[in-house]
Amino acid sequence: MRRVTEQAILPRYRNLAEGEVQDKGGNDPVTIADKESEALLREGLAAIDSSLAFVGEEAAHADPGILERLDRPCWIVDPIDGTRNFAAGQPPFGVIVARADGGEARSGWIYDCLSGRFCVAHMGKGASIDGQAVTSRPTGATPPVAAISLVFMDEARREATKRHVAPNYALVDVPYCAAEQYPRLALGTNDVSIFERTLAWDHAAGVLWLNEAGGMAARPDGSPYRVDEHGRTGLIGAASPSLWEELAGLYSKLD
Repeated sequence: MRRVTEQAILPRYRNLAEGEVQDKGGNDPVTIADKESEALLREGLAAIDSSLAFVGEEAAHADPGILERLDRPCWIVDPIDGTRNFAAGQPPFGVIVARADGGEARSGWIYDCLSGRFCVAHMGKGASIDGQAVTSRPTGATPPVAAISLVFMDEARREATKRHVAPNYALVDVPYCAAEQYPRLALGTNDVSIFERTLAWDHAAGVLWLNEAGGMAARPDGSPYRVDEHGRTGLIGAASPSLWEELAGLYSKLD
């Protein structure tokens, strides 16, 4: 991930030429760096374990049938998470890789391209940052600090969230980057977060990492996040199980 960052991503940072940024639709940009990064990651991961299927964000956009690979052992890759930020020449952005089997992430890696922060988790073995074990810690603020992504909510749910959930929290801006948001939940920066769109390449590694760190990430009804639930929406992350329960109770009133 570090090598791909140095070869394909950072040379393009604040250095994208005309025509090297495209819109996939819905203000969802893709750059030449995303495509080059994904190609290199696919090559490198195949060298590690070629028996696993490959599910990359850009490949799946070109061929949605690739999502069927999430039902079997696979690599899941976001070649640049936070492309909107990257294309605008601003942080944060990162690279996310997960290894999944049986519909669940078994290992996850989140690399911050600018700082080099490396978050790693393996199921049942805890979470780490730069090789040091990490334990999730709330901010301790009253009210708790919330980063709530409203971008992909329909208008009715967006307004209901503003009325019934937001007043209970101190709201902060979302970073438009799951590779940054999950660390914020464990490192005492944010207490809770709501994600509406829950694509596997954005969330598989982060959900595993936060849960292994002692926080909690799950569907609003308490069921585990699964990478093979392609069209399902709604995900709550929190620095602790108690903070998760509090937000899930408020979220349940939106329906």
